[in-house]
Amino acid sequence: MAEAADIQGTGPSPARRWLRRTITVAFGAPLLAGLLQAPATSSPAAAAEDATVSKTVDVSLDTLAPSAPVEGDTVTITGTVTNRSKKTVTDATVDLRVGPQMTSRSEIEQLTGRTGYRPYSDPAPLDDAPTVKIPRLNPGLSADFSLSVPVSDLGLDEAGVYQLGVSLTGQTPDHRYDRVLGIERTFVPYQPEATEKRTQLTYLWPLISSAHVSAETATDDQQTPVFEDDALAAELKPGGRLDELVSLGKDLPVTWVVDPDLLASVDAMANGYRVKDGTLHVPGKHQALAERWLDSLEKAVQGHKVVALPFADPDLASLAHRGKDVPGSLGHLQSATALAGTTVETILHVQPATDFAWPVDGAVDPSIVAVATSAGADKVIARSDSVRDDLPYTPTAARPFSNGTTAVVSDALLSTTFEGDMVRTENSTLAVQEFLAQSLAITLEQPEDQRSVVVAPQRLPTVAQAQTMATALRGLSAKRWSQPSDLLAAAAAKPDPDASTAVPAGSRYPKKLRDRELPVQAFRDMKTTRDELDDFKVILTAQYRVVPPFTNAINREMSTSWRGQARAAALYRINVLEYLQTLTEGVELVDKSDLTLSGRSATIPVTVQNKLLQDVHLVLRLTSGSKNRLNLNGERYKELPVKISGGHSQSVKFSASANVNGQVPMTAQLYTEDGTPYGQPMTFTVKVSEITATVMLVIAGGVLLLVLAGVRMYSQRKRVAARNAEAEAAEDTAPEETEPQPESGVDPEAGPGSDTPRKPEAASEQPDAGEPEQASDPTPDTGPESGDPSGTGEKVDR
Repeated sequence: MAEAADIQGTGPSPARRWLRRTITVAFGAPLLAGLLQAPATSSPAAAAEDATVSKTVDVSLDTLAPSAPVEGDTVTITGTVTNRSKKTVTDATVDLRVGPQMTSRSEIEQLTGRTGYRPYSDPAPLDDAPTVKIPRLNPGLSADFSLSVPVSDLGLDEAGVYQLGVSLTGQTPDHRYDRVLGIERTFVPYQPEATEKRTQLTYLWPLISSAHVSAETATDDQQTPVFEDDALAAELKPGGRLDELVSLGKDLPVTWVVDPDLLASVDAMANGYRVKDGTLHVPGKHQALAERWLDSLEKAVQGHKVVALPFADPDLASLAHRGKDVPGSLGHLQSATALAGTTVETILHVQPATDFAWPVDGAVDPSIVAVATSAGADKVIARSDSVRDDLPYTPTAARPFSNGTTAVVSDALLSTTFEGDMVRTENSTLAVQEFLAQSLAITLEQPEDQRSVVVAPQRLPTVAQAQTMATALRGLSAKRWSQPSDLLAAAAAKPDPDASTAVPAGSRYPKKLRDRELPVQAFRDMKTTRDELDDFKVILTAQYRVVPPFTNAINREMSTSWRGQARAAALYRINVLEYLQTLTEGVELVDKSDLTLSGRSATIPVTVQNKLLQDVHLVLRLTSGSKNRLNLNGERYKELPVKISGGHSQSVKFSASANVNGQVPMTAQLYTEDGTPYGQPMTFTVKVSEITATVMLVIAGGVLLLVLAGVRMYSQRKRVAARNAEAEAAEDTAPEETEPQPESGVDPEAGPGSDTPRKPEAASEQPDAGEPEQASDPTPDTGPESGDPSGTGEKVDR
């Protein structure tokens, strides 16, 4: 009014002019100071200082509800401010700042990574919006806040994504004027009405775990599986990771992506299992828990699409880059793929899709695509940071690759939104708002065209990550700019003609992923185990007790879950191979000592022991080291079939013929029926001591002479005894005075040392006068029998 008066020519009084100058000086000085400081504030150095100062206080946004407001809603924001400095903050105010509409997805991405206050880009506080006063905030302390504002006061002019900031403005002892000491930014997706063309959004819900089952089984008829540990139970219990995924997923519009090995492992638990405890196997205690989880999962997947990955979720990139040149490696992928469908159908009673391959993080190159499709899959789940599109909008996920392969390219920004630490409420809230903002931005890029977008999150989401993903999907439940779809429909969608169909070159494969791949040695270990299993199974009569557990274990050795766990992966492979070798060594040759063979022919026994619980059938070959000295039925070696019952031993006898005396080395070796050596050979020595016909005649003559000599000696002794008896009888009847006899009763003419009795002189013994006198018996032709042992050169065959 004063200026108007001046214009109208009615000048003010002197007193009024003095008052006006006073007021001008009083209020103009701060304004002038602000104007003089304005250029400095807009300089890069001042901006950097403001960014640093604005980190004095940490502003945390805990909740933002509703996450996607519409007209008539009231947005409520709660959070915490924490003084991270060593200075006390005074006269602080928490207020809201709503920026202009975001124009692109890249702008949203850039804002997500921004920290600190930036006066040249951050909007001013909302006028007439509620604020929270914090008079004093000491170092290290926190204060909670809650702000509620009607959507009509946010200044949201039209549908779109808007920046929403919550800042704290206050003073510190060294700066006695208001400055922004902390700020946090998020997004408000605003779409009050449904768009004409809504984006078809497919969200994959991964149900995958790490390997827990070993190759070992109990000895009972049920072949109770043995687990490496009981850690899987922690994921299945209420509140556990796998339990939470099932509880959340049953009410969400998702496509279940399942590892059949997980289902098989839990099913094994439900039917009774054992757990390694040092060198022992103790009964598992969570059978009921596994039954409950499987029952919940079977109900949860009803009405949803289910995709079965190859058994144990093999690492396709590792196989393509490190393993395909190791013979037999691709065969593991084929067996894992063949097992997938039947496992899921048997346990969950649903028919899964088995023609999808999912490389780690969706990173592909020509070798990965070739390996992924070698086992029958014709669809590869890739990611947009690998298959890049140079387009100003987000194209439909499906596009054709060469050789009839369909690439389903998931959106990288949406797929990686929830990979951080979602335990903190602030991180979870910001991730949800970013996800909703990006999904709305996709629709608004080309609102006249409907596109299909796929989200493939991390394989092993934590409990907090799963809960955050569920919150984000519930934020889309109003279906104002998107509608749910499934992976099968996404793969069948009409491709965008401008989308890239070129497979990225191998040089573009991320180094950080390549460095975490399984080494070549891992695939060599798998080959060793497979080769030994092939040699072992052919001798078994009940292969089903051995082959499936080891085949599944080899598939687990190739699992994607081993990334980043090189030591644990190597230990698992070692345990599988050592257990297989323990079984194969259960069928072996029993060590044999050296033999002595007397005669031209003999039988050589070789014993085979079977410690297994089932019958085995092999071929035993015995080989002579010298056919000319000792042969087996005229040949250098002889083979005989062997069938041994479980837990028993069997002696196999070989007929041998000797030709020449001496030592002959012999080798016994087990073979499978197809001629493959089995186990280690056993060697022993046979000493041949041949006995000819002449030797036999000499020995027979000697024996005959000994017999005849014995008979003669017996006869002589009998005659002597008879003569002694007659002499005694005659002596009893003779007169007392007789001719003295020698005391010994031995004929003195017989000579010293003779045990021949003297002849009696009885009348009956005297020859007749008319007969010639009979000559005495000749001296025996053999010496007396000796009790000494035979000489060392003597050998009597008995």
